[in-house]
Amino acid sequence: MSNNQGQMEEPEKKSWDTGSHEDFYKYYEHQSLTPETHERFRSVRDLMLRMMDHASQARVLDVLDVGCGAGTQSQFWVERGHHYWGLDINEPLILLARRRAEENSVPVRFDVGTATALPYPDSSIDVCLLPELLEHVADWQGCVAEAIRVLRPGGMIYINTNSKLCPKQQEFNLPLYSWYPAFLKRHYEKMAVSDRPELVNYAKYPAVNWFSSYELIGYLRPKGFDCLDRFDMIDTSVKGVLVRLAINALRSLPPLRLLGHMLTPYTLVVAIKRTY
Repeated sequence: MSNNQGQMEEPEKKSWDTGSHEDFYKYYEHQSLTPETHERFRSVRDLMLRMMDHASQARVLDVLDVGCGAGTQSQFWVERGHHYWGLDINEPLILLARRRAEENSVPVRFDVGTATALPYPDSSIDVCLLPELLEHVADWQGCVAEAIRVLRPGGMIYINTNSKLCPKQQEFNLPLYSWYPAFLKRHYEKMAVSDRPELVNYAKYPAVNWFSSYELIGYLRPKGFDCLDRFDMIDTSVKGVLVRLAINALRSLPPLRLLGHMLTPYTLVVAIKRTY
């Protein structure tokens, strides 16, 4: 394991609510083992490695998974020889992740902590994963700031989060919720943490933020990042002629790109930290 692993600071337990509703825990305990989940996380790893320059692809990377849940992503990075750290505020899921890693002899580290105060040194991480996280963190800017702080120059941030443009979503069991006005979202957020937890599948921290890739890219570029959205990241070399033409049209025509985002449930952005 990397020398960086030994340098990581021990997390200091704050007054966060690190508990978990039993139904929420059971859902992720099962969901984290499904073939669909494994394929999704494998594709995240492959995407990030493909986005790396050749020099970075050839070396061992330090990977941080913020909001790691049951730690499913760890095995896919470790099997390629990379170092992995996972952090989540949900202590029962972290204990599950540790137990599974120990049972499978996977050399990783899992910490209980908050995304807005990462217990890792400055410029210590090559890949920072923020999967389905920003929507649940009220101070999402603080979360991004921490990801930027721990990232090395040339490192990458992966963000997968709620889309405010697409009416399809999985956070609230309500139709077309992404398009609800802000005051109505606040109403259902309060219900979800009081008397209607089933609205959010018993999540302790329900979604409170909704994003478009345009907003995230506009936020990250001035902070020293080159950014790609989901359509920029498509590998057209493996596509047929007609599909390549369609993707090129979508990339070059803003109205088509907007329509593409409106038809895609999640916002996806990869941000690369400039080295100059």
